Amino acid sequence: MASKVLTRPEIGAVAAAIAIFIFFFSIAPAFRTLPSFSTVLYASSTIGIVAVGVALLMIGGEFDLSSGVNVVTSALAAALVTYQLSLNMWVGVFLSLIVALAIGFINGYLVVRTKIPSFLITLSTFFMLRGINLGVTKATTGTVATANVSGLDGFASAKAVFAGPVNLGFITVNITVIWWLLFVAIGSWILLRTKIGNWIFAAGGNADSARAVGVPVPKVKIGLFMGVAFLAWFYGMHLLFNFSSVQSGLGVGNEFIYIIAAVVGGALLTGGYGSAAGAAVGAFIFGMTTQGIVFAGFDPNWFYTFLGAMLLLAVLVNLYVKNYASTRR
Repeated sequence: MASKVLTRPEIGAVAAAIAIFIFFFSIAPAFRTLPSFSTVLYASSTIGIVAVGVALLMIGGEFDLSSGVNVVTSALAAALVTYQLSLNMWVGVFLSLIVALAIGFINGYLVVRTKIPSFLITLSTFFMLRGINLGVTKATTGTVATANVSGLDGFASAKAVFAGPVNLGFITVNITVIWWLLFVAIGSWILLRTKIGNWIFAAGGNADSARAVGVPVPKVKIGLFMGVAFLAWFYGMHLLFNFSSVQSGLGVGNEFIYIIAAVVGGALLTGGYGSAAGAAVGAFIFGMTTQGIVFAGFDPNWFYTFLGAMLLLAVLVNLYVKNYASTRR
């Protein structure tokens, strides 16, 4: 039983999360309160929602460097269309979902058709979306931000779904925390309990061998890219309804945060190994650290030092766990 637990991809991240929690709990009194813990959970969810899809994609052997700007593209599409045409916000929500899924499909289709590494395909998408976000927003509004959409029909109901508070009795959290945990559960179920999960591991482990045994590798990879796009859209809707307006330059660099959360959580850069739960733990580590540094009164710039150290340590631990798991089979 113990050896089985030790071979889990997220075991290293869990150990790190416990150590970081104890550290900040012991030195930062503000960290010990329920409202502060709610803040930590919220910060974790804003990374963890997209990180779930990114982790599954990495297990499938691919990367998506456009996920960060796709979040903003989705939010901008919903805000600009509804405000300029005076539509109900829910119309913008569904139109932006179509836009996001189309971006994910194009990324996946180009990767499987051209055989060009997904790193390069999605890097190209990243630059194009970044330019489109800035250019279209400025051409439409005259500024680099959308107008405030809080007065439009459907805003209140959409805010309740994507950005409202949820009272759990002992603590009040943003609804993104609930959605995050739900997406983690769905991702774990797909990976561990469905045929598609087996296909994802097979496609990431050895695509040629997977094809030889009948795995529809192209469809799996396109679906994974669309899954990342869906979760990017979901977080984009949160940004829009949480702040009522969106800055078109946001999202740059977040794609690396999502990838690092997945790697810290046990996903290998080579594919074929990892878990949705691990990505959640990786996101929780980020949430604890970003907020814990503030609660402890440290210079926030040290966060990036921690980020680099955690990435290096996670890669080393993950490699050890992977090798240990191989010897136990």
